[in-house]
Amino acid sequence: MRILVIHQNFPGQFGHLVKAWSQRPGWDVRALGSSGAPGLPGFDKLVRYRPSRPVQARQHHYLKQMEDATLHGQASARAMLALRQGGFTPDVILAHPGWGETLYAKDVYPDARLIHLCEWYYNAEGADLGFDPEFPLSFDDRARVRTWNAQHALNLVQCDAAVSPTHWQRSRFPDILQSKIVVQHEGIDTQSLGPNPQAQVTTPSGVVLKAGDPVITYVARNLEPYRGFHIFMRALERIQKVHPQCHALIVGGDQTSYGRGPRDAANWREKMLREVTLDPFRTHFLGRLPREQYLRVLQVSAAHTYLTYPFVLSWSLLEAMACGVPIIASDTAPVREVLRDGSNGRLVEFFDSKGIGQNVLEVLDDLKSQLPLRRQACADAKEYGLQAGLRGYEQLFQVRNAEVHLNGLDHCT
Repeated sequence: MRILVIHQNFPGQFGHLVKAWSQRPGWDVRALGSSGAPGLPGFDKLVRYRPSRPVQARQHHYLKQMEDATLHGQASARAMLALRQGGFTPDVILAHPGWGETLYAKDVYPDARLIHLCEWYYNAEGADLGFDPEFPLSFDDRARVRTWNAQHALNLVQCDAAVSPTHWQRSRFPDILQSKIVVQHEGIDTQSLGPNPQAQVTTPSGVVLKAGDPVITYVARNLEPYRGFHIFMRALERIQKVHPQCHALIVGGDQTSYGRGPRDAANWREKMLREVTLDPFRTHFLGRLPREQYLRVLQVSAAHTYLTYPFVLSWSLLEAMACGVPIIASDTAPVREVLRDGSNGRLVEFFDSKGIGQNVLEVLDDLKSQLPLRRQACADAKEYGLQAGLRGYEQLFQVRNAEVHLNGLDHCT
């Protein structure tokens, strides 16, 4: 089996999958990523590409995304041509096509089975855009997004198979194209996750926090409204006024992954610290952390807050569930797919900072009562384990050569 895995930020969501496949006898796994992709430790078959130039400054702003995708697709095609000239022809190309890398993949490898990860399709109604009244959507925004989606529609039209991590994410794509998409999460390494009564975290200021302490946690790739950072900060202000012993561990960078940055501050952390009054001794901004440190943050948590717009579901929520953390989360569509209020967590209306704060306080005041919810969350997270992800993705590897078999699985048609 020859596989080419493409992700602008390789390995992205595909790390566990690539690690497993590259260790199988007879499998030749290659990867393609941007010049700045972090890569995967122990995997040395990553080819990097670099667009030939940036997007033109005078380009119409509706078309900047498409031009950027074209440049990424062109650079990736050149890298694939070099791979082909070197003798590598994949049976399967698995790709996150969001940045345009596979626009011309079929022109290089017409016989390869092209599988796209369909992570998100933007809609001006019913999802992330226009969801938050603090950031209203303009007509210009709607028009720009409609144009942007041309790339995502093209990706679906030209691929042979497609996959979305959740039913919610699949539902955002046009009805006429949804039949092409199967739902399969990539999988999280649940075997390495779980409660740890001995876990502890030392903050940058030297405070040592242990499992069992009244620790509130918040995790996001970047601290921004899409992941409810502004709502969390308002809730934390209320919590600290009522609970004088609690500490907050806040994990995330100061860049902008989604949406826009604030106009009147360098980043959302700075902006929200101007708005709310917090105890600096009990509020710990940890930035982005190595995985082991991040997991210890989850394992010392007495109340984990996960907030998100109706958008892509974060791995961090599933990992928090697998660690048996008491979870207070936003009652939004992607969260409802994995959390059930009163069964494996608590759901609160996204904008209700007072209600979020009250639920956190109730959890901190009676940790023993949370044990059934924590156990159920831990059990439910196992459905998203790595082995399930491997099986699901391998069923997409329908290969026309009947001599190729995958662990005894029949190929789907």
